[in-house]
Amino acid sequence: MSEIFLLAFWVGLLFNAAPGAVFSESLRRGVRGGFGPAFAVQVGSLAGDAVWALLGLAGVGALFAVPALRVPLTVSGCLLLGWLGVTALREAAFPPAEATSRTPSRRGALSVGAAMSLGNPWNVVYWSGAAGAVSSVLGRDAGVSGLAVFFTGFMTSSLAWCFVSAGLIALLRRALPPLAVRLLEAACGLSLIVFAALLAARLAPL
Repeated sequence: MSEIFLLAFWVGLLFNAAPGAVFSESLRRGVRGGFGPAFAVQVGSLAGDAVWALLGLAGVGALFAVPALRVPLTVSGCLLLGWLGVTALREAAFPPAEATSRTPSRRGALSVGAAMSLGNPWNVVYWSGAAGAVSSVLGRDAGVSGLAVFFTGFMTSSLAWCFVSAGLIALLRRALPPLAVRLLEAACGLSLIVFAALLAARLAPL
């Protein structure tokens, strides 16, 4: 099973290193509050990913092809991303006082990260495909143990990436002057709005 673990580890790194909405929110909170908020967003998202992973690997991903389940979740995810984007633009234009912004940022980052992940039911499609890929590699040996090894490898690399990503963001924060922080926050806000639009566009064929 070691080859499955290593494969899952590298797949996890590729999956998490790809720029996306979670990274934008981690970057936005990290340049304002440091390692803690950035790491919390990443870990919260990882918790949401774990839910989709378990559903996909368990073979129930087809349930989310039903519009009655997928549409409400996708709409909720779009609204959340849009709200976060507008919030980022507002805080970039009118930065809150450090004393009043630090604690809420740390407290809410974990739940925001989880909500961002859970609001994207298309993740279960990825995990349903991963289950099929693992089964094809293991052949008759595929089963609960093989899928568990894949899940463990993926989550291990994902957690490692949480530390690396948040650490790099914290280093970037130290190097940026206040004006650059505000500009970066605004850029993150715009990207979150774009990601919301892209997620909404996936509903168009329905």
